[in-house]
Amino acid sequence: MTISKINKALKPFNTGDIKVLLLEGVNETGVKILKNAGYQVETFAKALPEETLKEKIKDVHAIGIRSKTQLTADVLKEAKKLMAIGCFCIGTNQVDLEYAAAHGISVFNSPFSNSRSVAEMVIAEIIALSRQLGDRNTEMHNGTWNKTAASCKEIRGKTIGIIGYGHIGSQLSVIADSLGMSVIFYDILQIMPLGTAKPVGSLDELLKTADFVTLHVPETDETKDMIGAREIGLMRRGSYLINASRGTVVDIPALKEALMSGHLAGAAVDVFPVEPFTNGKNFATELIGCPNTILTPHIGGSTEEAQSSIGIEVGSALTRFINTGSTLGAVNFPEVDIRSPSTDANTARIINCHQNVPGVLKASLRALLGLQINRILSEFNIEKQICDSKGGVGYLLADIVVDSEKDLARIYESICAVQENIVTRLLY
Repeated sequence: MTISKINKALKPFNTGDIKVLLLEGVNETGVKILKNAGYQVETFAKALPEETLKEKIKDVHAIGIRSKTQLTADVLKEAKKLMAIGCFCIGTNQVDLEYAAAHGISVFNSPFSNSRSVAEMVIAEIIALSRQLGDRNTEMHNGTWNKTAASCKEIRGKTIGIIGYGHIGSQLSVIADSLGMSVIFYDILQIMPLGTAKPVGSLDELLKTADFVTLHVPETDETKDMIGAREIGLMRRGSYLINASRGTVVDIPALKEALMSGHLAGAAVDVFPVEPFTNGKNFATELIGCPNTILTPHIGGSTEEAQSSIGIEVGSALTRFINTGSTLGAVNFPEVDIRSPSTDANTARIINCHQNVPGVLKASLRALLGLQINRILSEFNIEKQICDSKGGVGYLLADIVVDSEKDLARIYESICAVQENIVTRLLY
């Protein structure tokens, strides 16, 4: 540990030194929170080309993105000061979470702020599909008057099958229940049903039973092509499929075949395996022209209310982490928090991220190899301390009372010398 690095770490925490880069038009609520925290905030309305991003990320302490920016290991290795990533959306697939964790970069997202918006859009699509509103609208714009009741039905009394009963699925369940629909759901976890909703024992059972099948699952190896030709074949003839989760969950050619053959009466798709990087006439899918098929450009959570809530949730999480070390809401770190740092001039907060291997702490808290952090701190008065681990990362917060900057420098240098240390930060 060089003297210059020690002196820099021992500089009293100043929010004005923190640089934040926000991309893809992060909502003004999030921008305001970060600016009000005293940070230097630079914003861009769109995602940046990779080479530009690599240059911009070198000097920032936090970055906020949405779904288009890809923070790969190749990009993140250029980030010399980065402490945190804020995903102002639900998904975090655009970030290399393992690389970030291994380099002490905490990642935050907004897992439920847009749940209501997505649920409402799905309800709108269910009604639109059951009344063929999309096709009637297109016909009218083309000058065709086609007043018909054929194959148009009310949704009351119909069965909705929700795959994935998390934040969005459960919200959807409540709304559908209130509209008189029968609600069934399938989830790999045992979850308490809301209202009159009933869990089913298998995906196949749900597919065979529901009039409307709607997907609300994350993008994982297990969910890739979760709904293919076999699964669509199990669905009732004349039923509908709605995908507002991830584009890789549904086999698009199989869906097209089912729509063109009439096996499915309609579909609504908001997410696609490959989505354009920018707006404009650059989109193509095999589903274009399929009957009673609603296609939307990944706008399930795109409401003013949802984006405002997301800005508040992620912006607040970033400021808490930067200012106090709290990892509440982190997706790649253990969630650790203690009350605000003391205002006592002799109190300093130690924030340490280390490899989660046996012996790093080696004391009464948690056996998480190397020098013993607790032994380093043991000669000082520890006001409060907490540690937890997740995967390959251990995380420690400790408030200690020190008599001099010399003591603080010795503590910092000693902890940084621990072989398993990833990053150590001081707040005082």
